[in-house]
Amino acid sequence: MILVVGGAGYIGSHVVKELVEKEQVIVLDNLSTGHRNLVDDRAVFVQGDLGNKADLKSIFETYPIQAVMHFAANSLVGESVKNPMKYYQNNVAATLTLLETIVDYGVKHFIFSSTAATYGIPNVELITEDCPTNPINPYGRSKLMVEQMLADFAVAYGLNYVVLRYFNAAGAHESGEIGEDHNPETHLIPLILQHLLGQREKIAVFGTDYDTPDGTCIRDYIHVTDLAKAHILALEALLTGKKKTAVYNLGNGLGYSVKEVIETCEKVTGRKAVIEYTDRRPGDPARLVASSQKIEEELGWKAEYSLEQIIESAWRWHRQHS
Repeated sequence: MILVVGGAGYIGSHVVKELVEKEQVIVLDNLSTGHRNLVDDRAVFVQGDLGNKADLKSIFETYPIQAVMHFAANSLVGESVKNPMKYYQNNVAATLTLLETIVDYGVKHFIFSSTAATYGIPNVELITEDCPTNPINPYGRSKLMVEQMLADFAVAYGLNYVVLRYFNAAGAHESGEIGEDHNPETHLIPLILQHLLGQREKIAVFGTDYDTPDGTCIRDYIHVTDLAKAHILALEALLTGKKKTAVYNLGNGLGYSVKEVIETCEKVTGRKAVIEYTDRRPGDPARLVASSQKIEEELGWKAEYSLEQIIESAWRWHRQHS
């Protein structure tokens, strides 16, 4: 049985949707940012907290857990700067409690949802796993701390793990049953689509003078189902012994500018956006694009969805759930 911590959240629920086709799944989520209705009915759901030893003990003594997937983290960069205590408490301290429990019950396989924020602002065209990790905010630092804990647990306790560093997850499940539902919403594609649905007056573009072809920031967008499939492959690699430890980037290797994303949203929806051009935000790099060559070579994974397909799936979800 596979324990998915944070399985009621955006990415976690999409992984559960794929995972229940192959494995028995139990979801642990405190629903602070997740949604109970996003969890597939075929999974066992437990409302509880990864930092609560009693909640964890109940699960590990009741179910034969083979592996753990960890998605339960606070992930707003701005909030992490204003309230770092929250991020170190939940993202680091609570994760340590989870790892202690895993060791206590002899579970050997762990998959960790990490982030491109661990790299900070690398000055390269394509970010590889070999790039230095130099996070510039508490969110990125909290994720990197867990990565470092995992490396130490592997040496000391024989824990096998895969770290997956995401770039910009987007889109919705092809069934239309689950999608992106954050409050507050901070991600570009849902913000644009909410505007085009009449839920926001305009869309803000922060900076038009970057050293990019159209002057706006370039980011790497990846469909959430592509992410989910990478987790399934990582789990299989651990369970079969193909991998003991690994760190992988998950991205499309291309990158799209803010203007390109807005134009594609307009094309998909047939609606015109009202755009407010404003000053750059501090700390926003001109380009963040991942190389996923390593996971493609080692596990056979590759992003399949184009930007247009990502937006089409997200548009279906937002129209149905607006």
